[in-house]
Amino acid sequence: MTSPQTSTGTFTQTQLGTITLIGWSGEHPADGNDVAFLLVYSLGDGTDGPAAGEAAMRVALERTGLPVGSAPVYAAETPGLQVKLLVQAGQAVLTLPHFTAQYPAPPEWLAAAGQRGEVHAMFATRPWPQGAPGRPVSEVLLRSFAADPEVITTAAHCVLPVRSLG
Repeated sequence: MTSPQTSTGTFTQTQLGTITLIGWSGEHPADGNDVAFLLVYSLGDGTDGPAAGEAAMRVALERTGLPVGSAPVYAAETPGLQVKLLVQAGQAVLTLPHFTAQYPAPPEWLAAAGQRGEVHAMFATRPWPQGAPGRPVSEVLLRSFAADPEVITTAAHCVLPVRSLG
């Protein structure tokens, strides 16, 4: 069996698999106000398996201008960054050149995003099949993935301004 070589910067859309978003909000230690967070990940169900999907996600993020394993990119200070977040009618819609994903945001997430005017996004390269849409995700399960040092250090991080229509 052969796998496409993602190390050369090529991948297929189907290697990424199902891209999913999950959000939460929490108190910022500096000012006590809530911050909106958004986790972007693949289920690992791409055509060539989870390992190829992880490599494909890395290439897709780096092509977009999001370096993996580095400090957060501030989208408002990075002209030409190909990552956009639209928050409208209770939905967060994230658009990158290789995928678009939507998150039905709860009121507390929307309030935090609106108050700060930004969302902290983590784009995991590691797949997370336990976070499948329609399957309940407990706070403990979310924390076990999103706070895992291996996930954090192999992810791209971005602070996105909240945009809306109108």
